[in-house]
Amino acid sequence: MSAQAGARLFRETWIAGVRKHFPGEPKSSYVTPWEETPDWERQAAGAVYDQVRHFLEVSGGHAARLSREQKGRFVATCWTAQMYRHFEDPKPGYVADWPDLPDWQKETDSDIFEAVEQSLR
Repeated sequence: MSAQAGARLFRETWIAGVRKHFPGEPKSSYVTPWEETPDWERQAAGAVYDQVRHFLEVSGGHAARLSREQKGRFVATCWTAQMYRHFEDPKPGYVADWPDLPDWQKETDSDIFEAVEQSLR
């Protein structure tokens, strides 16, 4: 999968997860279509996709045995690193640790890991 296709998979899975797991009506920025997603966010999505893909590859596929929570934590940690890369002083919500994330975001991050797994099969 190309870098852009991986980034797009990340973003589309994020949007689907938000629509599925978010309680109520999400902020419009949470579900902005790929074509309107800012460049920094596209780059971050691509980087996290690559990190998950590489993690799965170097584990010889055994990372699939992680729990759903472990998978989501990995995505969340990778995303946090991207926020520090793209913002000098990111908003606290952008860099919150796993226990502080809302359940809908945890579920969506887990969905992202599993979507990357499925894309490699």
